[in-house]
Amino acid sequence: NEEGKQHQEVVEKTFKLAGLLGIKKIVMMSGCPGGSAEDHTPNWIVTSWPPITTRILNWQWEEVLIPYWKKTVELAKANGIEKIALENHGCQMVYNPETLIRLRDAVGPMVGMNLDPSHLMWMGGDPVTAVHKLGADRIYHVHAKDVRLERNYVGPDGVLDTKTIDQFAKRTWNYVALGHGHDVSWWKEFLSCLSMEGYDGPISQEMEDLTMPALTGLKKSTTVLKEAMPCDL
Repeated sequence: NEEGKQHQEVVEKTFKLAGLLGIKKIVMMSGCPGGSAEDHTPNWIVTSWPPITTRILNWQWEEVLIPYWKKTVELAKANGIEKIALENHGCQMVYNPETLIRLRDAVGPMVGMNLDPSHLMWMGGDPVTAVHKLGADRIYHVHAKDVRLERNYVGPDGVLDTKTIDQFAKRTWNYVALGHGHDVSWWKEFLSCLSMEGYDGPISQEMEDLTMPALTGLKKSTTVLKEAMPCDL
């Protein structure tokens, strides 16, 4: 569809620009196909029932995702790119370590993870154990972003929430400044385990806490990072 074509144009232009600038690593997402060749909108399968969901998922992986990424890896190589870090985001085919590893096994080590702990948090995963499952060889980039589960809403309704983030007062979970969802001791463990596995790449802040001004959130998050980082800053 037209939106897909526009996204592909951005990918190709980004790869070409990376080649011109000598950039070796690209951070992006894996994408999400529709449920069939006739679909024009993404279809993120997160359940195995009814049975059609399994058929859709198999088609997405075998007929669309793996062939697409085999071609995309070759295009990246042609432009001198060495690593593509895929963010484990919702409504993407790669959304956790298991799906990253499945794609990597199919298309090769060009593909690794941009590990964003916040997305695993709201999905119910544990980013610390994700670090150990992936290991430094499969982690190409790391985001520093926190999530708070809002107890008044997540208790009765669970984490699957389709309200937009500007409705933060009514959501079951929210992106928050570091320390406002998980305290500094949690971030110490997360960053220490990254170091333990041998990761020495960038830790990139993302600020999407709408409960405070962006600069305030950035300052608070930076304070947490400075205390939590297992190195002198």
